[in-house]
Amino acid sequence: MGGRLLACAGVLFGAALMTAACSKPAPAPSATKPLIGEITPLVSVKELMEHMIDPIADNIFDAVWWDNTAAGVVEHRPTTDEDWEKVKVGAVTIAEGIELLKVPRPWTPPGDVNDSLGPHPPELSPTQIQAKLDKDPVLWTAKIQALRNVSLEVLEIVKKKDANALWQAGGDLDEACEGCHLEYWYPGDRATVEAEKKFRARIDRPGTPSKPSAPTPATPKK
Repeated sequence: MGGRLLACAGVLFGAALMTAACSKPAPAPSATKPLIGEITPLVSVKELMEHMIDPIADNIFDAVWWDNTAAGVVEHRPTTDEDWEKVKVGAVTIAEGIELLKVPRPWTPPGDVNDSLGPHPPELSPTQIQAKLDKDPVLWTAKIQALRNVSLEVLEIVKKKDANALWQAGGDLDEACEGCHLEYWYPGDRATVEAEKKFRARIDRPGTPSKPSAPTPATPKK
């Protein structure tokens, strides 16, 4: 009799354990999931910028500008849904595309060492750029995030269709691009670029009271 009770108690205890195990909530899925497959780079960093990021950035840079005509200054800004959609395409492409710079790839095409030869080369060689990345990879990802942040800023502006804010965002985009280039591509130009910023004629955003009579936005250096 005692043996049966012990056996029965063992069965019940085991069943209780199984019930408890089954009733436990499933572990929460990881916030960051691994990539589905591998990403195989097709082009170098230089080519990715030249053929993807740089051209699509014009969707933002060229969205707000002025034309000096015989009738006076004519302001151009997005007005239709199609105009704003083009800006959105630029922002989405940059936001997603700039993440591809986190995928290891050559800095330049084979045989291309940038303009890095001679006594005072204006550009860094691929080897020099890689050395900077190896020394401080956090800075590289920070530069990528800075550009992505501007793209996210533009996406919010598109929702509001705020052309004035878009003009400012174009300046933010230029700053983010230039900041990365001055760090990794042509750091020798830093002093010249900073001097140009100080003496460059100030161009007010559209709608401000002190808007100049003939504004000519500086061409972004990309």
